Amino acid sequence: MAAITIYHNPACGTSRNTLAMIRNSGVEPTVVEYLKTPPTRAELVDLIARMGVPVRDVIRQKQAQYTDLGLDDPALTDDQLLDAMIAHPILINRPIVVTPLGVRLCRPSERVLDILPDAQRGAFSKEDGEAVVDAAGQRIAPAE
Repeated sequence: MAAITIYHNPACGTSRNTLAMIRNSGVEPTVVEYLKTPPTRAELVDLIARMGVPVRDVIRQKQAQYTDLGLDDPALTDDQLLDAMIAHPILINRPIVVTPLGVRLCRPSERVLDILPDAQRGAFSKEDGEAVVDAAGQRIAPAE
């Protein structure tokens, strides 16, 4: 069974859906409630590097602190953005999932399917009712 870690916020529907899809693959992941146990700066830097995305892509722009702290300033450096996320973990976008196949920010939640080592064990629908996986465990193409 593959070792999987999810940086999770139980108050977030996307995070809850992602966790449920991991469990639907038959794996009980390590759940890190990052608001209670935030990653260290080094851990956050490592996660972002492994995702291969810019630091700005991992900062949650919908939080009030984002604008309150002036984080929308394009002149801010990666170090300044990291400082803000470490000081205010709610600014870390979620969920971040680590599997043997990679590290991803799983927004939308079905992005987790790209890095799960094990297939889905049955149908899965998001909390809003959107079907993501059929009864055979196959991903359903999103409606266009």
